[in-house]
Amino acid sequence: MVYLYLAIAIVGEVVATSALKASESFTKPLPSLLVVAGYGIAFYFLSVCLRSINVGVAYAIWSGLGIVLVTAAAAVLYKQVPDGWAVLGMALIVAGVLVLNLLSKGAAH
Repeated sequence: MVYLYLAIAIVGEVVATSALKASESFTKPLPSLLVVAGYGIAFYFLSVCLRSINVGVAYAIWSGLGIVLVTAAAAVLYKQVPDGWAVLGMALIVAGVLVLNLLSKGAAH
C-alpha cells in the first residue's frame, strides 16, 4: 500500500509542477488551483509514505520519477523535448532509483 501512496504523491507533484508554467506566475486561476492542490496531495501522501520507507529512499523515488514524468509532460504540453544528454541523465537517475529500491535495505518490501 505504501507504494500506491508514493505513486499518488508522484502524480500530484507532476500535475502541480506541470501546471506551474500554465499558471503564468499564479495569474491564471485554474492552473494555479492545480498547482496548490497537486502539491498539497503530493506532500500529504509523501508524508504518509515516510511511516514505512526511509526518507532518503522515498525522496529518491519521488523526485527521480517526478523528473522523468515532468519532462515527459513538458514535451507533450509545451513542446519542450529533451536532448540526448538530458535523456541519458534521466536514465542514470532511474538507474539510481532502481538500485536504491532493489538493493537497499532501507526500501520497504
